[in-house]
Amino acid sequence: MERWILLLMAPVFVVLILAEAWYWRGRRAVYSGKDSLANVALALMHQAADALAWMLVIGLYVWVYRHRLFDLKTSAVSLLALFLAQDFVYYWFHRAHHRVRFMWASHVTHHSSERLNLSTAFRQSMLYPISGMWVFWLPLAWLGFKPEQIIAVVAINLGMQFFVHTQAVAKLGWLEQVFNTPSHHRVHHARNPEYIDRNYAGVLIVWDKWFATYTEEDPQIPCEYGIIGQIHSHNPITLTFHEWLAMVRELFGPGRTWRERVLLCLGPPERTHRQSVATEPAG
Repeated sequence: MERWILLLMAPVFVVLILAEAWYWRGRRAVYSGKDSLANVALALMHQAADALAWMLVIGLYVWVYRHRLFDLKTSAVSLLALFLAQDFVYYWFHRAHHRVRFMWASHVTHHSSERLNLSTAFRQSMLYPISGMWVFWLPLAWLGFKPEQIIAVVAINLGMQFFVHTQAVAKLGWLEQVFNTPSHHRVHHARNPEYIDRNYAGVLIVWDKWFATYTEEDPQIPCEYGIIGQIHSHNPITLTFHEWLAMVRELFGPGRTWRERVLLCLGPPERTHRQSVATEPAG
């Protein structure tokens, strides 16, 4: 169901990407043909893997739903509650995928472009199922939300996030106080020290404000997009696997204790970045 919802929205996505590319033509190097093609290839790979993953885990969702805490009848109120609950869970999924190296190995693909435009929303990893994305939505089935409704709301939430991947929209007044906006998400994609690992919101920015991960875009600090340890490639296979391969090499490198291996896998990504800087030859 998720892929069908996103496919139905695809024509809108494509038209807006073309309009945004036309808007920036000759003004700023916001779009690159190679970068955009890599984003499309990654999106197709992600959709295929996601469809397979849901086929494999839907039975688990059904089993958890059978042991639900509440019988929630479908209504406008219950659907709104599901949307809010899913957005809350998405915040923690997103935060975990920045703060746990094993999960970051998948999510890094989304952040690996040095450009930010609407096509960047397509830049997803096919390895999210391995890093446990599907686990985060299981509590919603346990609460009593139907599995098919959970999948649909996840897709709608992801579809809405497409619109925040742009540099063409300035701040949006009072909407900035409640919703994730292009301004908030530009901060999230920036690798500036002032911005890195901030604004994890899906649709509502209130979660970041409540849990102290919110930072406002500062016009005096232009966003620099990409990742620490930038991967300069447009190959979708490289973009998908480079961090996994780096993590495996470090995990099984000589002279590491089991504690160090566990921390390299489950600790924050910057743990490795600090080690890399410390061991980098001077000059």
